[in-house]
Amino acid sequence: MNDYTLILLSGGIGKRMQVNIPKQFLLLSGKPIFIHVLEKVDSIKEIKEIIIPCPKEFISKTLSIINDYGFSTPIHCVEGGETRQESVYKGLLETSYERVIIHEAVRPFVTKEEYKQLIQTKNESVIYGLDIPFTVLKGSTYVEGNLERNKLVNVQLPHKFNKKKLLYAHECARDDNMEFTEDASLYFHYYQSDILILKGSEYNIKITKPIDRKIAEAIYKESILMEES
Repeated sequence: MNDYTLILLSGGIGKRMQVNIPKQFLLLSGKPIFIHVLEKVDSIKEIKEIIIPCPKEFISKTLSIINDYGFSTPIHCVEGGETRQESVYKGLLETSYERVIIHEAVRPFVTKEEYKQLIQTKNESVIYGLDIPFTVLKGSTYVEGNLERNKLVNVQLPHKFNKKKLLYAHECARDDNMEFTEDASLYFHYYQSDILILKGSEYNIKITKPIDRKIAEAIYKESILMEES
């Protein structure tokens, strides 16, 4: 069976956005940002359930908003962790299916076609990524070295993995007290195995800062115009 659980990470608290509510609740063209994500995945038949790890104090608000939209896919909110990594781990513990897609509530512009491409790709471990079009140097206060940008990738979500393998990697990371910024690097650290990189999209932005909201509105308006043309 080609059935998936989508883990939709909704752990933001609005710090970088400089607002007093989680950024996934901010409106994009009149709807909370995470609703745009749910509207797309709700019609994808391979996604059988959605798990949303979020801060405990926002579980009821998240469910209340979801109930206003009448989605057909079963959606469950669980208490997230102190870190992104811990939230993914807690989400994995609640999944019912052997394949998982990891996505972020504040990446609303992934298309249905991109979700389907991810699902239909035969590889077990798949991510989206983009070439890096600018120079990246190693350093903080001072330059400490060069990095070859043609060997680097700007990692985007969604990702897909075998649930059991990803869960085991998370358990290893917990035992080793290792922290990773996303799941492809965590998975690769423990398996050193093939993770296919699909070509990402410049439109697939993560809305985390005030400037991102302005960019997101422009992208949304452009996408509406493209649909109408």
